[in-house]
Amino acid sequence: MLGRITSHPSGNFGPRRHGGLPDMVVLHHTAMLTNQAALERLCDPKAEVSAHYLISERGEVAQLVEEEMRAWHAGAGRWGAVSDVNSHSIGIELANTGPLCDHPPFPELQMQALEALLGDIVTRWSIPPERVIAHSDMAPERKFDPGPAFDWHRLARAGLSIWPEPGATGDFSTNAARFGYAAPDGIADPDQVILAAFRLRFRPGQKGPLDDIDRALIHDLATRFGVDLTIGAA
Repeated sequence: MLGRITSHPSGNFGPRRHGGLPDMVVLHHTAMLTNQAALERLCDPKAEVSAHYLISERGEVAQLVEEEMRAWHAGAGRWGAVSDVNSHSIGIELANTGPLCDHPPFPELQMQALEALLGDIVTRWSIPPERVIAHSDMAPERKFDPGPAFDWHRLARAGLSIWPEPGATGDFSTNAARFGYAAPDGIADPDQVILAAFRLRFRPGQKGPLDDIDRALIHDLATRFGVDLTIGAA
């Protein structure tokens, strides 16, 4: 059950563009030393960043932006046909030092609060579990959060995200695009960028060249959870 949500309004938001409504959730980590420092930054007009929610290590939930509004959490990137991810998403920041402290685990109270909040959000907006994604999924060339310590498998077991099962294989690039990954133009080796983002979420710690496990897992994701390319299309 979701506990009390504290209001800490941030002025860093605007209207959702082109009639967009939340049809996905993007998860982040703060990569700052304390929850308070992250809260101050997300409310600082000079920073020009925000999120709808911030969850502390102790499971305290702060709402910074109303869900109907466009928070500034995703930045440049794409998921499927959606290029203005901010207008189509709800952003949740998890207080975690990330690379500053070698990617510590996310505490149990924080994960419980996330599951409760996320459950409410996806029910309220009818968001399917495959559209709960990582910041690194939609901006693979520049973002790495929530990072290798985040337990995506746990969310999938709770029905709040997805997890692949190995089976048939296929072309990695084709299936990655069908699932939703998109590298920006001008990247020298887009396949490696997408592979790194895919592994960060589904095979954390895996190194080396593309292999048949990668091909099988992305084939399963594309087959069962391929994006609807009409959502967010211009």
